[in-house]
Amino acid sequence: MNEMFNFLDNLLKFEDHIVVATSGGPDSMCLLSILLSYQKKLNLKIICAHVNHKLRKESEDEKKFVQDYCLKNNVTFEYMEIDSYTNNKFTESEARKKRYQFFDTIVTKYHAKYLMTAHHGNDLEETILMRIVRGSNLKGYVGIPRISENENYKIIRPLISVSKKEILNYLKENKIPYVVDKSNEDEKYTRNRYRKHMLPMLEKEDESVHLKFWKFSEELQSYQKFVQDYINKVIGNIYKDNCIDIKNLLKEDEFIQRKIIEYVITDIQKDNILNINDKQFKEILKLINNNSNKQINLADNFIARRSYNKLFIEKNINNVKYNYVLEDELNILDKYHIKRVDVASSKSNNIIRLNSEELTLPLIVRTINDGDKMAVKNLDGTKKVSDIFKDSKIDNKKRVSYPIVTDSKNVIIWIPGIKKSIFDKEISEKYDIILKCTEE
Repeated sequence: MNEMFNFLDNLLKFEDHIVVATSGGPDSMCLLSILLSYQKKLNLKIICAHVNHKLRKESEDEKKFVQDYCLKNNVTFEYMEIDSYTNNKFTESEARKKRYQFFDTIVTKYHAKYLMTAHHGNDLEETILMRIVRGSNLKGYVGIPRISENENYKIIRPLISVSKKEILNYLKENKIPYVVDKSNEDEKYTRNRYRKHMLPMLEKEDESVHLKFWKFSEELQSYQKFVQDYINKVIGNIYKDNCIDIKNLLKEDEFIQRKIIEYVITDIQKDNILNINDKQFKEILKLINNNSNKQINLADNFIARRSYNKLFIEKNINNVKYNYVLEDELNILDKYHIKRVDVASSKSNNIIRLNSEELTLPLIVRTINDGDKMAVKNLDGTKKVSDIFKDSKIDNKKRVSYPIVTDSKNVIIWIPGIKKSIFDKEISEKYDIILKCTEE
């Protein structure tokens, strides 16, 4: 416990505001009582945050126990009930998400500097072992860091270097009450099986094994920081505008390539949930090292898509198909603006001049169809539209919604901005239609 007290001695400052996640169990009551020992000396403002998951009949008694303890010790008590779960099915991940949303609200309400939780050394052992068995990454194998940076505050776990045995001894010596959650004995939960069977075996080998796990975690955090600092230096040249520059990515070591992809996935997960397994990760790496423009399906309707030297990881949005009659003006997908103009001096592919006598009106603007071909200006014969897109290096995703102009007999006369057909007229020739296309 001495290391933990030294840590708090260096951390806590006069009049700090601290939110403490408190269930009423031995771990959180130990943490709360330790902070109370600093309360008078430093004039701390301690706020107890208690969550009732509404899963056990004892929950109401536990709430009253924590509330009474706070009242007796001049601690502010904040409370939340979780009334429902998705599909009326409890999952630890959803419960955790709701707990931390509540904690975040309370930290903000009291302008707290820290959120403190009672994770201890044995929790760290369990977490690392489970992640090794399940499979994870460098950040995951760290387990539970002592300090996590949040946007406006820090999450602190002072007991992470303390064993469960030390916690129970401290409670006994200081006559601190606590409640026991019997569900912690239920072996249907993976963590409980590790706690009951694996940890005692490790402790027989070394009763201070939790400190070895803590050192292992701290060592990995140093590696993680080193890697993250390097990625922060190079990421600007590799990941921007929501896509990965494959050419620049491949300049890096394969390990760094993997870490950058993890970085991108983490960036996506700020707003979306994208679960990715090892098999999908390997497929993404193959996609990077394969020159063909392909895409692979990921979880939750995401795709990884290669387009030339760019890799996108994004939601798989259904392709937009359209078929419009062009009269004077069309605004397509708020991106392509095609209109008839009276005068144009440009000879670029954004302008086409037509003789209506050679066409069947009205003109149509539509998306690509299988087998589309166009008689390209200054080229003998016809060429597939798909090949024109490919030669022009048009992104695969963009091709499916790109406008193609035809006459009423489905003769393709223009791919705006890319190629014109043999129907295009020079300024010196006869024409009575001028079309102009601009792209947002």
